[in-house]
Amino acid sequence: MPETIYLDNNATTRVADEVIAAMTPYYRELYGNAHAIHRLGRSSHDAVEDARAELALLLGCSAGEVIFTSCGTEGNAMVLRGLVDRHPDRRRVVTTAVEHPSVLTLLRALEREGEIELVVVPVDTHGAIDLDAMRDAIGDRTLLVSVMLAQNETGVLHPVAEIAELAHARGAYVHVDAVQAAGKVPLAQHELGADFLTISGHKFHAPKGIGALAIRKGLALQPLWYGGGQELGMRSGTEPVPSIVGFAAAARLAREALAQYDRVRALRDRLEAAIAQRVDETTVNGATQPRLGNTANISFHDAYADEIVRALDAEGVCVSAGAACHSGNVEPSGTMKAMRLPLRVAMGAVRFSLSRYTTVEEIDRAIDVVCAVVPNLRQAVAP
Repeated sequence: MPETIYLDNNATTRVADEVIAAMTPYYRELYGNAHAIHRLGRSSHDAVEDARAELALLLGCSAGEVIFTSCGTEGNAMVLRGLVDRHPDRRRVVTTAVEHPSVLTLLRALEREGEIELVVVPVDTHGAIDLDAMRDAIGDRTLLVSVMLAQNETGVLHPVAEIAELAHARGAYVHVDAVQAAGKVPLAQHELGADFLTISGHKFHAPKGIGALAIRKGLALQPLWYGGGQELGMRSGTEPVPSIVGFAAAARLAREALAQYDRVRALRDRLEAAIAQRVDETTVNGATQPRLGNTANISFHDAYADEIVRALDAEGVCVSAGAACHSGNVEPSGTMKAMRLPLRVAMGAVRFSLSRYTTVEEIDRAIDVVCAVVPNLRQAVAP
C-alpha cells in the first residue's frame, strides 16, 4: 500500500500535535463543568474564557462577541434561522449561487416554507460574484446578505467588504461564512463589515465538533434552543472544554503560521503548473480570481472526477471531486453548475487542497501520480 498523501484539507485537517497536547489535561485532570463553582469548575471556566480571547484574535473582534458552536453548519443556522425568527417585518434574504449547502439548502427550505423571499445572485464562469446583480438584489426590504469569504471548492475569495457596504447602505445585516478562509487568510470581522461571522475548527487543525460564531456587539439572534443559558444565552448546553481549548491552540498556531503561508501557495502553484504542462486539456477553475493559497480546482476534460479520485486514492493520493453521485447519477456539483462550465469540463473537476504540513516531496509525488493516472481515464462525457 503506497504511503498516503493527503490533499483534501478543505474537507478536514489532521489535528495538530500541539492541539492534542493542549486538550489532554482537560480530559484527565481538569475535567470540571465550566459552570461549577468548585476549583475544577473554575479551571474549566477560565480555560473557556482564555480560549474565547484567543479566538477573538483570529477573528478580529472582541472576546465578548464570540460564541462557541459545534461547527460552521450550526453557526450558519444560528444566524439564518435566528435572524428570520427575530425580524418578521423584513423577509428578503440575498445570497450567492456558490454558497455552502449549509447556507443554500437552509435558505431554500425557508423559502419553501414561506418564511423568506430568497434572491440568489449568480457568478460568472470564473466564480466571481456578479456585483451589479448583487446591488440590484439588495433593497429596503432586505433583512440579510449571506456570502462566503472563500469558496470551498475553487478557493475563490469574494469581495465581502464591498458587498457589506451595499448591504449596510440599505439597512441589511451581513453574514459571512469564513469557514474555508480561517487560518488561510487574515480575518478582521469589522474590516469585512460582517455583522455575523462563522468558522469551524476542523478546517485548521483543531478537532471536529467545535466552531465559533462572532456576533457584532449590540446585535441579537433568537436562540435555536433553550436550556442552561450558556454562551450568553445563545447556545445552551455544557461546553466541550477540551475541544474549546484545542480550538484556541489551533487558532494561535494558525495566526502564527499566516506569515509563512506563501510557502503553501508556492506548492499549490507548483502542482498546477506541472499538471498543466504534463496533462493535456486541463483547466484551473477560478484561476483568474484572488484565491486561497492552498486550493487548486483542476478540471480534466473528458474525464469523470469520481473515477479520478478513486484512481488517485489507489495510489495513495487523497483528493476530492467537484461532482456528486445522487441516486446512481453522477452530475457536476452545484458550484460547477453555477459557474456554467461546459459539461466535459465540469464533470472532471477535482479539488486538491494543501495544508501547512504539506511537503514538496508530497506534491512532486502527487504530480507524478496524476500524470500517470489521468490519461488512462479519458472518455467522452455524455451530454
